[in-house]
Parts: sequence; C-alpha cells; structure tokens
Amino acid sequence: MSNYPTQMAAAKAGHITPEMKLVAEKEHRTPEWICERVAKGTIAIPCNINHKSISAEGIGDGLRTKINVNLGISGDAKDYDLEMDKVRMAINMGAESIMDLSNYGKTRDFRTALVNESTAMIGTVPMYDAIGYLEKDLMNITADDFLEVVEAHAKEGVDFMTIHAGINRRAVEAFRRAGRRMNIVSRGGSLLFAWMMMTDNENPFFEHYDKVLEILRAYDCTISIGDALRPGCIDDSSDAAQLSELIEIGHLTKRAWEADVQVLVEGPGHMAMNEIAANMAIEKRLCHGAPFYVLGPLVTDIAPGYDHITSAIGGAIAAQNGANFLCYVTPAEHLRLPDLDDVREGIVASKIAAHAADIALNLPGARDRDNAMGDARHALNWPRMFKLALDPEKAQRYYESTPIAERHTCSMCGKMCAVRTTNRILNGQDVSFVTEIESC
Repeated sequence: MSNYPTQMAAAKAGHITPEMKLVAEKEHRTPEWICERVAKGTIAIPCNINHKSISAEGIGDGLRTKINVNLGISGDAKDYDLEMDKVRMAINMGAESIMDLSNYGKTRDFRTALVNESTAMIGTVPMYDAIGYLEKDLMNITADDFLEVVEAHAKEGVDFMTIHAGINRRAVEAFRRAGRRMNIVSRGGSLLFAWMMMTDNENPFFEHYDKVLEILRAYDCTISIGDALRPGCIDDSSDAAQLSELIEIGHLTKRAWEADVQVLVEGPGHMAMNEIAANMAIEKRLCHGAPFYVLGPLVTDIAPGYDHITSAIGGAIAAQNGANFLCYVTPAEHLRLPDLDDVREGIVASKIAAHAADIALNLPGARDRDNAMGDARHALNWPRMFKLALDPEKAQRYYESTPIAERHTCSMCGKMCAVRTTNRILNGQDVSFVTEIESC
C-alpha cells in the first residue's frame, strides 16, 4: 500500500492494492469493483501490515461467504500442539479465518506462531487476554491497560479484533430493562459489563474509541465490533437490548470509516428462523451496509451435541439474506472445548451453509464445483467425486467401508444404480440383472 496506511485509505484514493487484486481474482470480480466497495466500507479486507504469510480475503456483499474457526487455550485445556493441529486442519479444509480465543497461559507465543504460519486471517478478542496479559484482577485494570492489550495484539499481526465498544451505558440500561431469560452470554461482553458495574465507569472501548481507532489504523487492523448483548437463547432474540447495542454499533461503524479503519459488525447468536432475514436487513440498514459476521444463528436451543447443525441451518438463511461471514459452531458448543473431530464437523457444516447461500445468491463461480460434481457423478468417476467433496477423506472412507461387487457403483444400489442404468440405455446397451454378461 506504500503511501496509504490502510486498505480503506488506499481505496478512497482510488489506489488498487495487491490485496485488492488478489481478492478480485479469487472472487471473479474486477479490481476496480473491489476497490470501490472497500472505499465505501461494504467490503473489508482484513490484512494487518505485520501478517506477512496471509493470503488476503474479502468479506462483504457480492463476495463468497467466508467462515471463521474459533480455537485457543483455556485453563482446563492447555495443549498448544493440539490447537496448532486444529489450525492446520482448518486451513487445509478451506477456512478463511482463524480466531484465537485463548484466555490462559502463553497466549502471545501462540498468537505469534499463528501469525507466522497462517495464510488465513487471524482474529482475537483482546478482552479475553487482558487479565492474563496484565496479571491484574478485573477490577484493577484501567482504561489504559485495556488499550495496551489492543496495541500488543495489533503489533503482533492480528488482522481483526473483536472490540465490544457498543455496550455503553445506554445499551446497559436497555439490557437491564429487557429482563432477559439468559442475560449476557458474550464472554467479553460479560467481563466488560462486570468491569463497568464494579468501577462505575463507562466502557473504556467506547469512551476512548478514537484511541482504539488510532491504534488499529497504524497496523491496518480491522475492527470487528462485538455484540456483547447478542441473544443466548431464542427467547431473547430481537429484543431491545440487542437492537439498542446495534444502534450504537452503527454510529461506531461510521466513526471507524472516517478514520480509514475497516469494519466488521458482529451479530447473533440464537434466533428462530422466522426472525433471521429481518435481523440481517436491520443490521445492513443501521450499520450502513458494513459486512456482517454472525455466530450461527442457532435456530433452536435443545440440540447440544448437534449445534453444528442448528448453526448451519441458521447460517445458510443468514448468508442468503445479507450475512457475509459465518463463525463456525462445533458439536461441542455449550459442552466443552472442541477436539479435532469436532472442529472438522464444525468446518464442514459451516462451509455447507456458506456455499449453499452463495449458490442461492448466484455469485460468480458459485455453481462451478457443483456442476463439476454433477459431471463426475454422471460419469461414475469416484476419484473425481472425492476430490470435489468438501471433506474428501470422509467421502472416500465411507465409500470404501462396504465392499462392492461392481467397482463403478456404491453399496447402496449396486448394479441397480440409476445413473449406471440410464447411461447404459442411452449408450445403446441392454440392462439385465440376472444373467448380465458385461465387460467392465
């Protein structure tokens, strides 16, 4: 970007960066088309100047729906090698983003390894790290201390940060009036709420927002404005607390753009299917078309162990109606830290949701892989089918798990395979299942 401190500053000047060119190539768009929308803020390219290994991705309207994978160390699960295995698997499976949610131990070492190795975007939530990084109890942390952690993460090369700047005194008042069933379920949001109540101070990220933007601008780190008051059960969705915070976030979005800082807006959460489309439209309206980053939404609360499915259902609906970035949910959600198998299942479910929405939106190239799969199935070309699958290893393992008599078919239909039957008839061959003599 040379003379321009951020992607947005460059775009406003009409300067097309190498990152914009790469995004354009990936998305089957022109660089000028990308540049125009980065300037407006409807597309973000999170790409810290200190993240040298990144392969830039765009997030926003008119682009493929991206997915994020959460991982990290906790006090009860401290295996750094396992978390790095998750990172490598996520990248190999096509995840465009990794969020390090570590809240215990040598978080800086883990982040440094992530930034050095990952071609995917890296996100963090500095609020999670504040207590361990500063070695202070929550009540004793000052506003300057919080800003110190933000700057440390930005210097280390983090591409975007979740900053819960919208939960100010006005939003807290709306939350108190709402009388929620689940109260606050955002970890970072709950910590900020507790700090505000114990110290009787305004949210430091809101009060010192200009300083936050100054830090982020220096490293071209995108702000992901966190939804501290997102609903944690379907009964709390679309309430006054959620929407009051979203109004504040819309104002903060414009202030960030004025400072040439790119923005993502974070959203729900748990939400019944019939409310999702309206929530996507409201976010786009209140937040001026900023890219929308959603967790799920999970469309029912009664499926622990299967929340990758409840999330994929909501994510597909959300992405078709305006969401641009899906945070994956694993089968372990609400239960424990996910293991490798959980992460794999969560990634595949989220990729299915994102891809299904891209097809529905008729995005350039969205159907290409599906059309190739149709051709491979028509030809009963199993190696080609495995290669095109979202999870090739599982597809091949399932296929080979039951021995088959006819190598061109699977164990479901055998020689009665509809594709095989139709192909033979159209090729002028007869079909006989009792005394068939064939050359394969």
